[in-house]
Amino acid sequence: MRTWRGRFAAHRLPALSDRKRSGRPPRFTPLQTAQVKALACQLPPESGTPPARWSAPELAREVVARHIAPTISASTVRRWLKQEAVKPWQQQSWIFITDPAFRPKAERVLDLYARTWGGLPLGVDEYVISADEKTSVQARCRCHPTLAPGQARVMRVNHTYGRGGALAYLAAYDVHRAKVFGRCEPTTGIDPFMKLVAQVMSQEPYASAKRLGRGQRLLPPR
Repeated sequence: MRTWRGRFAAHRLPALSDRKRSGRPPRFTPLQTAQVKALACQLPPESGTPPARWSAPELAREVVARHIAPTISASTVRRWLKQEAVKPWQQQSWIFITDPAFRPKAERVLDLYARTWGGLPLGVDEYVISADEKTSVQARCRCHPTLAPGQARVMRVNHTYGRGGALAYLAAYDVHRAKVFGRCEPTTGIDPFMKLVAQVMSQEPYASAKRLGRGQRLLPPR
């Protein structure tokens, strides 16, 4: 208080304002910082931008395009978002299981992966093939609106699959020998799947195997 009283007595009211401080002055205002954080909590499609989710460089480019700041680096954007635990480049997606018999079906598959069937271990001439259509190449349709990222919360996407004219890629994977077989088909169904089965069964050691497990069941002995 003695210091402030002395400054006021010597120079009156102007002496009570903040004096110049050492170091580089701030380049961005608190308003600009808040605008950048608010932008990171919006979904890119709401801004008319093509990315499905923000990255720090894309946010920096969008900040300049919106004239929020004349220039800004991706590291600055990342540092600001880290302060609020906002990570728009991460997302969480899921598909709900609707099959009431999922547990017993999954148990049979997991037993085969562990090389057991009916409580007994598989023999050296018995093989397990995991075969299915690779659905990840299909278009993903949103079941509900995507939830934008927020503080300590990643973007959440609830989706289902829709073909949308995409080719079907069918693959068979030898679970214990790490060998993959694949083929493309214009559509799905039993016929394309049986073509994949014939492709695998025409090769050794599967053609002369004692038993071959695929899908959710073990084929009977030859």
